[in-house]
Amino acid sequence: MNPVTKMFMNLVGVGVVSGVILAAVFYKADPMIQANKEKELKEAIFVVLPEARDYKILKKSLGQEEFTMYAGLNEAGEPIGLAFKADGGGFQGNIGVMVGLDLDYLKLKGIRILDQLETPGLGNRIANPEFEDQFKGIEIKPKVEYIKNRKPEKPNQIQSITGATISSDAVVKNINNAIEKALKSFPTKEDLLAAEKAVKPASATVKAKEATDGGK
Repeated sequence: MNPVTKMFMNLVGVGVVSGVILAAVFYKADPMIQANKEKELKEAIFVVLPEARDYKILKKSLGQEEFTMYAGLNEAGEPIGLAFKADGGGFQGNIGVMVGLDLDYLKLKGIRILDQLETPGLGNRIANPEFEDQFKGIEIKPKVEYIKNRKPEKPNQIQSITGATISSDAVVKNINNAIEKALKSFPTKEDLLAAEKAVKPASATVKAKEATDGGK
């Protein structure tokens, strides 16, 4: 065996052994990683719904996607708010946000950043309390907005992080997208009534036309 072939075989051997070791480490570590993520998610529910003492899991299919909502319950077992996760791309990767919403779907009760790989010292400040706390009590209609370099002027606005507009924008977009999914999956009574009213005039028009045309 010539030296080049021997070197190649040695490299292949090292690569195979390294791959096996990495696979074994991942196999052992993955359950712990998943368990830790599940623990963080559960803790985040009580952060964004501080009055909750327990929660109930609600799931609905939204097309090919399943949407999960966590209904926070007080000591008497009564619902006090709703929580759900909002995922979406940021500047460096996925930004996952746990969102707390009041029962009327009017205001946020709070948020907690769960996943982020944003730039240290800039975008990663979305996980700081100074940024997260801005979302407590803000209105979600017409939608959550951010403004730059000045204090919020409307009840649905927060101030973006200086030098990290993309990360701030991503958090706001993820929240708005998740709220839209929540409304589609678990509409409020008011939304259902509004939908019924929107449909009735159309059906009434069809009946009126059928009567005018003699049913032809």
